[in-house]
Amino acid sequence: MSNSDKPLHVLFEIVHPADVLFFLRPIRSFIANGDRVTVASRHKDVATDLLERFSIAHTPISRQGNGAAGLAVELLKRDAALARLVRADRPDLMIGFGGVAISHVGKLFGIPTLAVYDSENAKLQTRLAWPFISHVIVPEDYTGALPEDRFTRLFGTKDLSYFHPSAFQPDLEKAKALGLDPDRRNVLIRLVRWGANHDLGKAGWSEEQLEQLVSALAPKAKLHVSAEIEPPDFLRPHLWHGDPARLHHLMGHCDAYVGESCTMACEAVTMGVPALYSGTDFPGYTQGLARRGLLQLLKPDARDMLAETALDLLGSSEDFHRNHSEWLAECPDWSDAVIAKAREMIA
Repeated sequence: MSNSDKPLHVLFEIVHPADVLFFLRPIRSFIANGDRVTVASRHKDVATDLLERFSIAHTPISRQGNGAAGLAVELLKRDAALARLVRADRPDLMIGFGGVAISHVGKLFGIPTLAVYDSENAKLQTRLAWPFISHVIVPEDYTGALPEDRFTRLFGTKDLSYFHPSAFQPDLEKAKALGLDPDRRNVLIRLVRWGANHDLGKAGWSEEQLEQLVSALAPKAKLHVSAEIEPPDFLRPHLWHGDPARLHHLMGHCDAYVGESCTMACEAVTMGVPALYSGTDFPGYTQGLARRGLLQLLKPDARDMLAETALDLLGSSEDFHRNHSEWLAECPDWSDAVIAKAREMIA
């Protein structure tokens, strides 16, 4: 930082484990530049654990609510807690994924806010945030409503913040230590707990569908099952219990990803791993990846084809890797883009 540059104070809002990975490089970049960073976190799955694993100081200001009423109460508490934090020590800019709380508090205190988002399906969240947010960054394939003249589109997906190849390469020795079997094919399976605000009224795979999937894949590959749910007995021999901050070293050396997590499916694709996403919502960026031959999508009414489609995925690597190389060559580094936009907003 030159002597003429004034150090900035940037507040990051972390509400989901994926936010930690998305904002990790921007946070570190601001700190390395001599700027001051405040992180307002949320007790949601392993979000705070990941922040601590990466040695990022943070202040938890809310805990994930349950159901519509619980999430509404949490938002009110989160807005109030963030307002207290900002009133005590005002940042120059606030940045978040989705940006509901920062948009409200930023408008109240006259502080510019920058949100990154990629889900057209979370309409309630965007209705709460877009009227008040200063600027939004979305994927090129985003099809939802946006605040007029206050948005930027980027090619690719948000996973190119943490997993851009210039910044992250999965380590084979770490993957082996996490359970990778180098003498067999390996498949990562992800099961989620449906508790976010955009998950209300939705459910994942049935136990029968999951059992069919495991029975089909287990003879052909070592399975690594990462589960937020209480697993049935037949799943227990395949459960993965490693450090969540290192899971992506294992993922990056797997032969396929199959899961209910859209986020992790796209992380796998970014690292060059063929992926099958079988969830409930299919945002524009997933459809863009599917059009480019990078992601298999399986909608709820086709879940009985889960096991068969997963087996097909294991044989699709040649076309996938060609498509992946062409796609990646066009993608920017999303971390650099966020940092550049943030500095532009407070120049």
